[in-house]
Amino acid sequence: MQTIGLIGGMSWESTALYYKLINERVRDRIGKLHSAPLLLYSYDFEEIKQMQYAGRWSEAAASLAEVARRLESAGARAIVLCTNTMHKLAPDIISSVTVPFIHLGDATAKRIRAKGYRRVGLLGTKFTMEEDFYIDRLRAHDLDVLVPPTEARADVNRIIYEELCLGVVADPSRHRYQEVMAALVAAGAECIILGCTEITMLVGPDDTSVETFDTTAIHAETAADFAIG
Repeated sequence: MQTIGLIGGMSWESTALYYKLINERVRDRIGKLHSAPLLLYSYDFEEIKQMQYAGRWSEAAASLAEVARRLESAGARAIVLCTNTMHKLAPDIISSVTVPFIHLGDATAKRIRAKGYRRVGLLGTKFTMEEDFYIDRLRAHDLDVLVPPTEARADVNRIIYEELCLGVVADPSRHRYQEVMAALVAAGAECIILGCTEITMLVGPDDTSVETFDTTAIHAETAADFAIG
């Protein structure tokens, strides 16, 4: 199997899910005691959050690129960035290494298109929902992307940073997400993208009337399939 380099810790709550899901996929596909060869760099997420909110994206890009190079030097045959938001800096990582970068947006969009959907509702951090880097990646796969209105986006973002990244899973927050997803469906969304790697901790298929696409699971499965070859 090929070794995968994981850039994690954003947050470690979802990175732990990546480790579990990748190894479950390998076990289910090839059996016995097989598990995935992985290299992991885990960030101190508080430092990354401060860079995000201060707009210090060039500093964050330089750091991520250096980590990717270190993982490649250590033997990684592909790079997986275990977060949706920091895919804003995917071009910086891609240009810094010679091995493949497994893009979360591409993996998710391909899964959605394979199901025949075109109009999607997107949940994520404010950066993911409000900036072009992620939405444009989905649009490149001929997807029409709907995001919640301003107040709902603020609630979705707050719950991610103040609760889910700290391992807090609360019923009132689940109810709020259910309301936001219902509004997206009413606006025409044919499915919902859980576009932050922590959201799967809070809601899933039973929380909305349409199919959900868990980016954490999709990305982890894609990484495992690459490892297996």
